[in-house]
Amino acid sequence: MKKLLSFLKDYKKESILAPLFKMLEALFELFVPLVMKKIIDVGIANKDTPYIVRMCLLMVALGIIGLVCSLTAQFFAAKAAVGCSTKLRHALFAHIQGLTYAEIDDLGTSTMITHMTSDINQVQSGINMVLRLFMRSPFIVFGAMIMAFTIDVKAALVFVVTIPVLSVIVFGIMMITMPMFKKVQKGLDRVLGKTRENLTGVRVIRAFAKEQEEIREFGEGNEALTKLQMRVGRISALTNPLTYIVVNLSIAALIWIGALRVDAGMITQGAVIALVNYMSQILVELVKLANLIVTITKALACVGRIGKVFEIVPGMVYGDAAEYEKKRSTPEEKTAYAVEFRNVGLTYRGAGAESLAGLNLKVKPGETIGIIGGTGSGKTSVINLIPRYYDATEGEVLVDGINVKDYPMEALRDKIGMVMQKAVLFRGTIRENLLWGRSGATDKEMFEALEIAQAKEFVDAKDGKLSAPITQGGKNLSGGQKQRLTIARALVRKPEILVLDDSASALDYATDAKLRRALREMKEKLTVFIVSQRAASIMHADQIVVLDDGRVAGIGRHEELLANCEVYKEIYYSQFKKEEGKGA
Repeated sequence: MKKLLSFLKDYKKESILAPLFKMLEALFELFVPLVMKKIIDVGIANKDTPYIVRMCLLMVALGIIGLVCSLTAQFFAAKAAVGCSTKLRHALFAHIQGLTYAEIDDLGTSTMITHMTSDINQVQSGINMVLRLFMRSPFIVFGAMIMAFTIDVKAALVFVVTIPVLSVIVFGIMMITMPMFKKVQKGLDRVLGKTRENLTGVRVIRAFAKEQEEIREFGEGNEALTKLQMRVGRISALTNPLTYIVVNLSIAALIWIGALRVDAGMITQGAVIALVNYMSQILVELVKLANLIVTITKALACVGRIGKVFEIVPGMVYGDAAEYEKKRSTPEEKTAYAVEFRNVGLTYRGAGAESLAGLNLKVKPGETIGIIGGTGSGKTSVINLIPRYYDATEGEVLVDGINVKDYPMEALRDKIGMVMQKAVLFRGTIRENLLWGRSGATDKEMFEALEIAQAKEFVDAKDGKLSAPITQGGKNLSGGQKQRLTIARALVRKPEILVLDDSASALDYATDAKLRRALREMKEKLTVFIVSQRAASIMHADQIVVLDDGRVAGIGRHEELLANCEVYKEIYYSQFKKEEGKGA
């Protein structure tokens, strides 16, 4: 809540003027029953037509002034609500960007999308409604009661009984529904997560003919959410009938008491009409207040959910730039190793066992390191430690002799070109996607990178070449084309360390071989890490790391491992036997 108020600080003027103009509108509205009283008691009673006309014109004037005040209040309320939610959305997005992979894994993609869209939209509606009605409705309710006392004290006692009863109904329903609305938002998270999963994996679902199963699972989740929303809706729906019953009983009591008072000559007929009007105003405002409280309840639930994200403190603290420069310039800190793993272990948050343990590896500048192993052996875990996407839970990872934890984030990432396991491209042009590698890259540098990545040929064949469009996720490209473009994007960065995380899996053997040859022949001698399932892709590496269930099964050159490492021997011979079988 404090976080939300901090965003409203920039809209102090709007936050004051919106309720102020709403209260002015309410003030003019409270004068209308008094004008009606005068029309009945003076104009109609004395058959004074000019007086009636004047009073009717006065009512019209009060209505126009109230409308102007209402529109002004709406303008300021909307400005504050939209401005605050925009700042909140920007801040939330920036905060999420600062979280580590581990924290993002815990939150979940669907939950973050819900926070960024549905939750913040609900907060925006809540702010708008609060600024417009939170002061106005209570002002009308208590103002109408006070005005009723100025007309007749005995009849006004009905208001004293009615208002507390209505308050108990409204606030009682609010207390019951508030925790239920939180459950509704969590249910929405689950449905959104299922929807996103289905849209992302639509090809896989169709490939395995699982459409009906997914429809059934989505239907179950949606049905559960619907039932929960209906349950909340039923309780919330009690607000209107209960308040109408209480108010109409109060109006009946008011007319009865008023009739007796008129018969006794204590008040006039106009006074009774004014009292009924004030009671009707209270009814309208309490219905508005009930709806406002439902909106506020939802908004507060959403604020709490967003607040929990802001409470997450990023687990990684990056090194100070000045300290890093000092360490980099200290001679004794210089090393012959580009990357070094010292007894490194990694356990993912919430995991039951280590994903990586006891890794010791020294990599000289310009060396090519192959990493191979079965599925789930920890290959990606190893290379994720180099750019510090995850922190090692044991041991140290050093780049150029400095612990990765002592690097400022930009300094560390600038050294490394990452090509992820999944080739991700963004909507735009080929040029715009390559500029993600380095914003100041020239077309010449891009074509050089494309040539090394074996992508120049198909880019040249496209209309517009670098200006050729790419759809979201690169859906208009083949798997191999996407992989080659992501490799080119990493090379445009001109990194010291290039990490290829199984990023040539969609390439044929000939293109894969050309790519590796081009990397070796580069003027800048890159330190290259190649993660692959193919023995052919890493067999010419300077060192090959063989992983088995998170532990090192062997480190060495191809010939050494073929002689001494059973795991590597099994992988190598199984693949080459299959190829021979295909050739036969």
